[in-house]
Amino acid sequence: MSKAEIDVITEEFFGLFDNRGGRAVDVGRIRGLFLPGGVIVRTGPEFAAYSVEEFAAPRQRLLTGGRLVEFTEWETSERTEIAGDIATRRLEYRKSGTLDGVPFEGGGTKHIQFVRTPQGWRIAAVTWYDRP
Repeated sequence: MSKAEIDVITEEFFGLFDNRGGRAVDVGRIRGLFLPGGVIVRTGPEFAAYSVEEFAAPRQRLLTGGRLVEFTEWETSERTEIAGDIATRRLEYRKSGTLDGVPFEGGGTKHIQFVRTPQGWRIAAVTWYDRP
């Protein structure tokens, strides 16, 4: 059952940012997916490390303020390894949307670290790399 639970959390994570068709976005729901103190890291030339709060607030504004519309991200492949109460998921993803009136598509790689808690699996860290 652990892999199925991790699949659901991963799908929920991606769904937080989906505003296609005017869908209401509440990125604040991210708090329930992460452990307290969780971290999110973007690699590449624009490296940044965020707390969950630092990550969520600007994305909420971006996804609800009209600049980024019809946005979605989805997994295209994944490999999940579970060892007791920890798990690692390496995944490839695609994304598309319209930013400031300009349609775009892209993709990259994400690694998600999970920890099983008494409340179920939670995300400890997400790292990602967008391919140019």
